[in-house]
Amino acid sequence: MTPSSSEHTIEVAGRIRTYTLAGPAEPRALVLLFHGSNQTGAAMRPHFDPLIARGARVASLDGYRRNWNDARSATNFPARREGYDDVAFAEAVLDAHGTDLPVFVVGYSAGGQLVIRLLHEIPGRLAGAAIFSATQPVPEEFAPAKNSTVPRPVLLVHGTKDRLVPYHGGTASLWGFRPRGRGLSAPETARYYAERNGISAAPKTSGDGPVVRTDYREDGKPPVTLYTVEGGGHVIPGPVKMARVLGRGTRDLVAADAVAEFFGIPQPV
Repeated sequence: MTPSSSEHTIEVAGRIRTYTLAGPAEPRALVLLFHGSNQTGAAMRPHFDPLIARGARVASLDGYRRNWNDARSATNFPARREGYDDVAFAEAVLDAHGTDLPVFVVGYSAGGQLVIRLLHEIPGRLAGAAIFSATQPVPEEFAPAKNSTVPRPVLLVHGTKDRLVPYHGGTASLWGFRPRGRGLSAPETARYYAERNGISAAPKTSGDGPVVRTDYREDGKPPVTLYTVEGGGHVIPGPVKMARVLGRGTRDLVAADAVAEFFGIPQPV
C-alpha cells in the first residue's frame, strides 16, 4: 500500500513552491527527495516509500518546470536562467518540518546535482546525502555559491552503462543531445568526498555480482560508499520500474534499503 501524503505550498523568495509530505506524527528523521530532469516529486517518492515505514518523514520537492538550479554552471535550465533559489527551497522545507530531526537529502540525476550543491552550501544543516546517477562536476564547471567543507556521510549509486551521466566521467547529456556539463567519474566522485571528509585509508571493495560496493572508512570520519551497478543504466535500483529507455535496472540493490542502512534508519518495530 502506498503511504498517504499531503500536498504543500511554501513561499520562497517571493515564489510559490510545491512539495508533498508523508510520514508519522513523531518521525525519527526527515528525508528530502529531489527528482531527476523532466520529472516531478511524485515520480521520485515511490522508490523511497519504505523509509516511511521505518519512521522517516519524507518530503518530495518539485523543481521549477521539472528541473533545478543545481551545481553545474554549464546547465541552462529555466530554474537557473530565472534565478530560482533551490537551496533556499530546501532550507524552507527543512525549517517547516525538520528543525529538531536529522536531515538526509537524496537526489537522482539532476536532483543528485542539487544534492551536491547542498553539500557545499549548507552541509552543517544535513546529516548525510545520497546521490543516484550523478557525479561531481569538473572544477571549472562547478558553481556553488559558497564552499563550506563540513564533512558529511555520502552514499553514491551509479550504473556502468549509464548513457546520460557517464560512469567513467565526461559530458552529461540526453543521449548525446543537449549537453549538461562535464563530470568526474563515479569512482573519482567517491574519492573526492572521501578526501573532503579527511579519509586517507585505502577503500575496501566487496561483491562479485552485479553490484560492487566500495567503502571509504576511517575512525572518526564520516564514511563514503559507492555502489557500482555493473551494466546498470540511468536508473534508481529496486522494484519500482523506470522507463526502459533509461537502461537496465536491478533488484540486487534496493535504493531505499541502501539509504536506510547507510544512514542508520532502523527497521520498523
